Amino acid sequence: MSAAPPRPHPLARSTFAQKADRAIEQIWRRGLAEKPRLDPDYLWPIGAKGFSRADEVSIRSSEEVADFRERLDRLCRALREEAQLNALGHTMAYGQLKKAIRERHALGRLWRRQPERARTAIAPPILVIGQMRSGTTRVHRLLAADPRHVATRFCDSHHPVPVSPDIRPLVSRAVLALARRINPWLDTLHPFSPRRGDEEIGWLAAALSPPSYEAQWHIPSFVRWSERRDPAPVYAEFARILRTDADHAGNAHRPRVMKCPQFSEDMSALLGVFPDARLVLTQRDDRPMWESTVSMVAGQSAYQSDALDLATIEQEWHRRIAHRNRRLRAALANADAPLCRVAFDDLNEDWRGEMHRVYDAFGIEMTGEALEAMEAEVSRSESEGHVSHRAQVEAFGLGTSPGQRLRA
Repeated sequence: MSAAPPRPHPLARSTFAQKADRAIEQIWRRGLAEKPRLDPDYLWPIGAKGFSRADEVSIRSSEEVADFRERLDRLCRALREEAQLNALGHTMAYGQLKKAIRERHALGRLWRRQPERARTAIAPPILVIGQMRSGTTRVHRLLAADPRHVATRFCDSHHPVPVSPDIRPLVSRAVLALARRINPWLDTLHPFSPRRGDEEIGWLAAALSPPSYEAQWHIPSFVRWSERRDPAPVYAEFARILRTDADHAGNAHRPRVMKCPQFSEDMSALLGVFPDARLVLTQRDDRPMWESTVSMVAGQSAYQSDALDLATIEQEWHRRIAHRNRRLRAALANADAPLCRVAFDDLNEDWRGEMHRVYDAFGIEMTGEALEAMEAEVSRSESEGHVSHRAQVEAFGLGTSPGQRLRA
């Protein structure tokens, strides 16, 4: 992988992204293709083509069916009224929403025909919870390196419908190649590969939970509505996807290590579907965690809108971090699940000691094989591009200026 170019400010855009945006706009202006509407009535028949109403419902409750429809309506409205998407952003939003509708139906058809797959018994999972940029990825990948555990592959998170032959790694490789052309700093923010263990944010996106979407688009009304919404329908779908994935991969007997920052906001609902889970909570000082979060969100959204305000992103993520902290504290106060806390700085100073402490807390033996696999993961991580992100963030001086406005 080639080195990323300099990133002069959080809202920097690649030349490729700017050219792609102009090309799409010209295609629409010349009438060579229709500009798709971000409206449920337009999206639904396209995404559901080839499926039936029975596939939408399947083994889901009426509340779960209604929840997805309501989420789609609210998200589309926020995209139309608030996001101020450019042509590239509009196209990406259309593609993601159409994909969510199609996957909803494809999963429903699978479960309608083989309902037992959605009820596969699984080993008690290990959930890595914590804010974005608090060390969740590092802890997740260290735990997942242990051969006795298993993690969700990136390709399976973002393409949750099992297929045979399994071409999902190839599809994901192509998607990531395009994503890196659009955003050459992608792996600086978070290193990806198709078969590598990654967070289950794709499964949440399939149920129209907000984390994937709020990291790309300015959609405050949808985010605030979701904060007030009971996430139980989302996690009922999430649990079915996990059980199906475990059945397909043949690893249901091994503890799944899972992580997504949204877990910290939805902890009560998550424990509702995984009551035997063990929890690892990552913690980091608020200031560097917030700076890194702002940099990541700005980098993911910069190429999708020509009207982004950095100060607005900064303020929103002050609010979101505080909101998630409140929700997590309340959930943990009423939870009986085994819990081990890991501090970001302690992990930097002595990751072996911290992992031994986690294993001791859960009564897991730290074997030589597990430690050797973790050593390999650390070596791999130290050679990846994300190690330069801290220098980028320090150069940005976030929170010290009135904000930068990006224009085409």
